[in-house]
Amino acid sequence: MKYYFVILFALLSGRVFAQDTVTGKVIRIIDGDTFEALMDRNVTERIRLHGIDCPEPNQPFSNTAKDKLAKLIFSKQVKFLRLGVDHYGRTIAIVLVNSLNVNEALLRAGLAWHFKRYDHNPSWDALEKQAARERVGLWADARPVPPWNWRKSSRRK
Repeated sequence: MKYYFVILFALLSGRVFAQDTVTGKVIRIIDGDTFEALMDRNVTERIRLHGIDCPEPNQPFSNTAKDKLAKLIFSKQVKFLRLGVDHYGRTIAIVLVNSLNVNEALLRAGLAWHFKRYDHNPSWDALEKQAARERVGLWADARPVPPWNWRKSSRRK
């Protein structure tokens, strides 16, 4: 929870807000954790949600995660805190629609894993564990396969 307040403080502080937080209209949902937003001057930006990993295409719950993301943000103005760029050129970000943290909403719904390789937020870990305990979303599956393992097995085939 402390991490959330640090991010919220960063979003609200003038200097960080002006440099790192931007607004765009969501125009396309790629998958459960990636979308495109229309920015100023009609430039599009591909955004990857920080700290979570949703099921891959053809993996169980992939479409459910994509649909949930669409319901949360499609055709809406979103605010996102840019944290970096990944090796595919996507902006890595924490995304807010109104006051809802979208990254956390997907964890809470059980439609994403906390991607601990890139994020060490204990409250996000707790959200994942709570969803697993309650067997919501992908946690209803007897043996959910994390997307990073799914990707490895797909590359081998």
